[in-house]
Amino acid sequence: MKIEIWSDVACPWCYIGKRRFETALAAFAHRDEVEVQWRSFQLDPSLPEHYDGTELDYLSTRKGMAPDQVAGMFEHVASLAGAEGLTYRFDAVVVANSFTAHRLIHLAAAHGKQDAAKERLLSDHFEHGKDIGGREYLTALGLDLGIDAGELDELFSTDKYADDVRHDFAEARALGISGVPFFVIDRKFGLSGAQAPETFSAALDQAWQESHPLVMADAGADAGACGPDGCAV
Repeated sequence: MKIEIWSDVACPWCYIGKRRFETALAAFAHRDEVEVQWRSFQLDPSLPEHYDGTELDYLSTRKGMAPDQVAGMFEHVASLAGAEGLTYRFDAVVVANSFTAHRLIHLAAAHGKQDAAKERLLSDHFEHGKDIGGREYLTALGLDLGIDAGELDELFSTDKYADDVRHDFAEARALGISGVPFFVIDRKFGLSGAQAPETFSAALDQAWQESHPLVMADAGADAGACGPDGCAV
């Protein structure tokens, strides 16, 4: 079973959704037969490489939200993140364009490190105030993941993996995805948002049953069985 997750590393709900999904997947009986693929999405493609201001400034000025409203939203989301074991620090968030970070995730995928890259980017952005748009940080992260320095230099000197990121954007539009996180199971089931683990569990069970229907074996002529109306041979 394949699960594709459209997500932006600059989306606070995406990290919460990742944790809740992982809780459900850990309890799923067929988890070893599930392939998870992270797909790219950008909430604000027009964001400059670096924004000169805080996350509160960004949302209040560029999104037209009142500062008090933004502060209240931060408190609410941080509380929900805390329930998932995450420590959000919105006051330390570095606002930056996430396009190159998505390219790094694609590079990490080529080395079998996609989930590790996604986890680090989300944690470093929301919990540790790292600059997810900065070359120095992204290079250090890539090296931590065991990626060769030459490949990381290529990421900044060329547009490698840019088409892959844009392809993810196009796929999202084709599927009607307008917000993240968004989970697609076997291209048959879609779940929008950071759902509760129970919701993810129900979706995993349903999708598995759909793709692995029970096949009845031929029974012998003398096989007995019982039902609501009694037993027969």
